[in-house]
Amino acid sequence: MALGANRFNILRMVLKGAFMQVAIGLAIGIPLVFLSGRWLASQLYGVAVYNPVILLTAIAVLAGCAFVSSILPARRAAGTDPMKALRTD
Repeated sequence: MALGANRFNILRMVLKGAFMQVAIGLAIGIPLVFLSGRWLASQLYGVAVYNPVILLTAIAVLAGCAFVSSILPARRAAGTDPMKALRTD
């Protein structure tokens, strides 16, 4: 903020960092879901290889948790007085 950013830019920067980590985790995790689903279906009776409802629910819960856990630090960072932050560093 001391260099010209406004509250919205700070919020966007922090949330972008959090959701970038979620995207990387999903890019790694979704292929593993399909591989482990095949193995699990071969080991257990009545388990489907792929259930889109459960997968989308897990993705939505993950995104919701990431949003809730990153919005509080983002709001705190956006509300910090720039002069006070510069004095502490």
